[in-house]
Amino acid sequence: MKTSEIRKMNKEEINSKIIELKKELFDLRMKQATGNLDKPHKINALRKDVARLKTILTEKDGSEE
Repeated sequence: MKTSEIRKMNKEEINSKIIELKKELFDLRMKQATGNLDKPHKINALRKDVARLKTILTEKDGSEE
């Protein structure tokens, strides 16, 4: 997910996307624990997407004061 796409979203959309990605990340971790994970690089990509979303959410919170 690109930062330009995230910046176009509002706070509610960002929060819902974070929740969605965290659920997907949890599922991937469970697959990894059972040995059924096909693409382990997806875990790092999702973690970085969540961090990117949280960073931009913090920026939006700070700019509206």
